Amino acid sequence: MMAPGGELDRLRAIVRAFVDERDWDQFHTPKNLASALTVEAAELLEHFQWLRHGGADELGEAKLRAVRHEMADVLVYLVRLADKLDVDLLAAVEEKMVLNRAKYPADKVRGDARKYHEYKDGE
Repeated sequence: MMAPGGELDRLRAIVRAFVDERDWDQFHTPKNLASALTVEAAELLEHFQWLRHGGADELGEAKLRAVRHEMADVLVYLVRLADKLDVDLLAAVEEKMVLNRAKYPADKVRGDARKYHEYKDGE
């Protein structure tokens, strides 16, 4: 469940209306939505394949528009999956950030891209 009146609620309502107009809820099992989300994320990644850095200037206007559309697809499936599983995405992010702060203490990992298990206390 998402906070009343929030932008995520608005997105959820937009997606629900689209799905309801097409009678697609029957196909939107959590497994199918997670699969579709993965496919869309791969389609997003495809636009960056072989680019040096993938910045907006390197993408160009047409590719940036396509990337924007793929990002929207990823978000739509994520919002739909959260809706089906009654997950408050904002609360989930807040909870995960608490865990990430403990796993990646800023004073120990600032400027270091290694995973948490690759650094030791005192390094």
